[in-house]
Amino acid sequence: MVDPLGGPAYLWPFAVAFLVGYLAGSIPFGLLITRFAGAGDVRAIGSGNIGATNVLRTGRKGLAVATLIADILKGLVPAAAGAALLGPDIAVLAGLGAVLGHCFPVWLKFLGGKGVATAAGVILGLTPWVVPPLIAAFAITVWWTRYVSLASIVAAMLAPLAAWSTGHVQQAELYVALAAIVVVKHHGNIRRLLAGEENRFSLSGTKARPD
Repeated sequence: MVDPLGGPAYLWPFAVAFLVGYLAGSIPFGLLITRFAGAGDVRAIGSGNIGATNVLRTGRKGLAVATLIADILKGLVPAAAGAALLGPDIAVLAGLGAVLGHCFPVWLKFLGGKGVATAAGVILGLTPWVVPPLIAAFAITVWWTRYVSLASIVAAMLAPLAAWSTGHVQQAELYVALAAIVVVKHHGNIRRLLAGEENRFSLSGTKARPD
């Protein structure tokens, strides 16, 4: 593991890890996949979000699934690679960078997605045993309320608690930051939920809100 207390010369791996994570996270797969498939610019439909749920509004379920997988991988790969090669400190920064890259990509004038799938990838790469209860919480919330946005917020807020309960304090601290990012990016959804105006999830994609 790289020691961050060794002086300025030893800090560069942390900066590189964060930058690599950011650049990986900033790849706008939703935009690229829909354009390549001839479905147009996903930013011109629905909420304009580049995430999988808004891609579903194109009516192309396969594109939405492909986007979801790609967005998960761009969080999973930097975090898992960082953990395997250089330890948890590097992995945490790579994971944080990936989620920030997805939410604020430099290529799209910092207007990106909401970070849920990419954060899920980070969690899968660092603490995979935390993922099943989060999926269960997400699925139950969607089934009960039909609100993807609410389910995303619930799962994000449960992640640090699940990691902390298994003794992974450093990862739990990262997940607190990721949950905060997810909540902030869902500010519009939260306003609509409180006003009773949030659209409910539909597999047809016609009433889905982005996530």
